[in-house]
Amino acid sequence: MKNAKKTSIWKSLRTGLFAFLGMAIIAYGFEITQVDLEELRSENRQESLVRVARALAQPELFEYEQVEEVVNTQLYVPCPADSSILPEPVQATGSDPYVVIAPVCAAPGETVRVEGFNFAPNTTGPVRFIPGSDSTNPVSLGRDNATTDDDGHFALDLVLPKRPSDEVQFIRATLRRNVGSPHLTQTAHDTWDKIIETVFLALLATVFGTMLAIPLSFIAARNLMKPVKSPLASIALSILGWPVGMVIGYMVFSWVGGLSAQAGSNIWINLLSVIVTPMIALAGLRWAIPQEEITIPTTSLKLARLGVLFLVMLISFFGLFQLSSLAMYLGKVLQTALGSFGFLGYFLFQVGDIFAITTAVLGGLAVGAALSSFLGRLGQQATEKWPLTPLKIINVVLAGLAGATILGLVGQLIEWLYQIGNPAYTLWGPVVVGAGLGIALALVTKAREALPVGMVIYTVTRTFLNGLRSVEALVMAIVFVIAVGIGPFAGVMALGLHTIVSLAKLYSEQVESIASGPLEAIQATGANRLQTIVYGVIPQIIPPYISYTMYRWDINVRMSTIIGFVGGGGIGFLLQQNINLLNYRGASAQMLAIAVVVSLMDYISSELRERVV
Repeated sequence: MKNAKKTSIWKSLRTGLFAFLGMAIIAYGFEITQVDLEELRSENRQESLVRVARALAQPELFEYEQVEEVVNTQLYVPCPADSSILPEPVQATGSDPYVVIAPVCAAPGETVRVEGFNFAPNTTGPVRFIPGSDSTNPVSLGRDNATTDDDGHFALDLVLPKRPSDEVQFIRATLRRNVGSPHLTQTAHDTWDKIIETVFLALLATVFGTMLAIPLSFIAARNLMKPVKSPLASIALSILGWPVGMVIGYMVFSWVGGLSAQAGSNIWINLLSVIVTPMIALAGLRWAIPQEEITIPTTSLKLARLGVLFLVMLISFFGLFQLSSLAMYLGKVLQTALGSFGFLGYFLFQVGDIFAITTAVLGGLAVGAALSSFLGRLGQQATEKWPLTPLKIINVVLAGLAGATILGLVGQLIEWLYQIGNPAYTLWGPVVVGAGLGIALALVTKAREALPVGMVIYTVTRTFLNGLRSVEALVMAIVFVIAVGIGPFAGVMALGLHTIVSLAKLYSEQVESIASGPLEAIQATGANRLQTIVYGVIPQIIPPYISYTMYRWDINVRMSTIIGFVGGGGIGFLLQQNINLLNYRGASAQMLAIAVVVSLMDYISSELRERVV
């Protein structure tokens, strides 16, 4: 019983201590965040809050055509020495509106009575002081808005400004009344244009981001990459093949692009090339890759087939360059010919431009991948067939070269970013360190040992995705605004990049949670990795992929309203302008549009997820 009592006391003390620490943390938070309700109760804050709240509650969506009734009435500030020049008292003349000032002269800072008669009933407008020498710049007299009663009468007591003059000066009453039926304001039209821009900005970012996130998700999934293992010779040769192949491929296809550009100014050459090149490429492929072999091909025949495949690749990329030129030409023509549907021509032109820019890069990547795969197979065969001693030597050499290549490229990237200007730090130092690490790896591993290259690729990919995902789309938008200028294109690029890294993580986690049974069954039939992914992975991930993609579109719509604050296009850009100009009624219209669109997007996406998923 004594132990139970001591334990109970200790628990009470510990609970009280934790409660005190929690309260102390919250109290410190109050000081750091400067919580001060006294400021909220101040009169100025209350007035500003009421004014802004009332403006936000009246979004600037509809307006009337207005008719103004403007009346100028003379007065002197101060009273002149010669009283004979004072204006005569204003008299009513029929049904015309008029304003009476009493007295008709006064010293600066004195109060005068201003009354209006025969104005339209229930109208509102300002009553301003007009200096005689500057009739275009009225002076506000404080709370000088007049509102007429049912008889068209108003009365105000106004304090004259400290602007003495010997000239005659004026009080101007400008009362406005609505006529006709209400119509949409210019703010409403601008809001509609920008909210449509926002929706499509988010749509394009989601589409392009999803296209790139899907392949990334497979190499960022642990369960798919963990079984991927290769011997050191195969890994090293694959690493060496990538940069060599990419440089060769880019140079070759840039040359092909130059040849295409020389013939690209003729529309008929473009059209003929687009028609003929696929036929030539298909015929070459059928000869170089026959469906069945009647006899064993000789070495010369194999070399001839490789040469034909190379020519087929050159011809195919020449056709792609010609296709881009044709698309750009037709896009320009259609853009002017289609009128309201000219956006189709604009789209065709931009697609052609994208092809023209990326074809050489894609060719370099294709050659790099092909050379890397070819050299990797050579390394695999060498590991299986060569004796241990020469294989160990080859591993040391290749690993040293691969390590020097990797760190050498990293060093060049650092040099480009930071402009250090010392090759010992950014070139030779990284090359020596990389070679040393590669040699050390070759010495400590067995010659034929299969290394977990898949997990290395998985770790690097996940680290890259996590790093990019930690950067907000707002910051990305700032960078892309510098790259392509202010507008929605910068917003598409920023949201697209953020969509890639975010969806790649979600997709990869979904791949990691799939059932392993179908994969094992398909692998038992002898299927390769690509067939395993196509028939075992993709059928299991299609429903969640669709759900995540729809949810991401919803997120991008909301995020696009924020990146507009830094020039990323969309309705956020318009919202920021109205807030900076203190036009809270206009800002209220944009906030209302955002709320409506986000609500509709949430409803539509939930309905689609329910039907599709």
